[in-house]
Amino acid sequence: MIHTPPGSKPEPGPEYLQSTRFLDSDSDAVRRFAQRAAGAATNDIDRAVKLYYAVRDGIRYDPFSMRLDPAIYVASHVLAAKSAFCIPKAILLAAAARAQGIACAIGLSDVVNHLTTEKLKALMGGTTYFMHHGYAVMYLEGKWVKAAPAFNIELCARFGVLPTEFDGRSDAIFQPYDAKQRRHMEYVKDHGAWSDFPYDKVDADFRAFYPLSAFSEINAGERFEDGVRVS
Repeated sequence: MIHTPPGSKPEPGPEYLQSTRFLDSDSDAVRRFAQRAAGAATNDIDRAVKLYYAVRDGIRYDPFSMRLDPAIYVASHVLAAKSAFCIPKAILLAAAARAQGIACAIGLSDVVNHLTTEKLKALMGGTTYFMHHGYAVMYLEGKWVKAAPAFNIELCARFGVLPTEFDGRSDAIFQPYDAKQRRHMEYVKDHGAWSDFPYDKVDADFRAFYPLSAFSEINAGERFEDGVRVS
């Protein structure tokens, strides 16, 4: 696995196009999803944009689905689950991009969510600091661009969160303010990018930083939209 440190860009190569343990781009499910989403698009920019919105809006955002279980971070599993938090959604986008011949990496950054809910804050041990927010990093027209497909459009519309839009040419990351101009997401630490999802690192960092209750099966089946606000 190749790690590109913060402040640097990955060196394009076959490692960012191959199927991996987590980015299983050669699985039938991921290939079908990518082909269906890309449709009749004829260039990488258009394909990447279509893939982004298919993941952003086709997979429901759910932070309560966080688990210390490698299985949930496999792209084909995300498709079957139909809901996920930011990292698995980014993994699915990256795998779908590779299935369409677009080089892609996984980026991780820490963020502060200034509008997190009290319920989610309590679950995460009383912090608004969210470690290892995940996003895809795609190689398009000779440059790497970030794409964070986390918040689906229905969630944004319901709670006044500005949707993250992607044109394939500039970074699509979380908005610093919401629709009411309240401070929302703040990126505070960049961890760089990887050619595959670094599960062991994320697992160890999560266990060291968050209470284990944040990943307990007791939260399984709870929907983020039901009584919980993102803003």
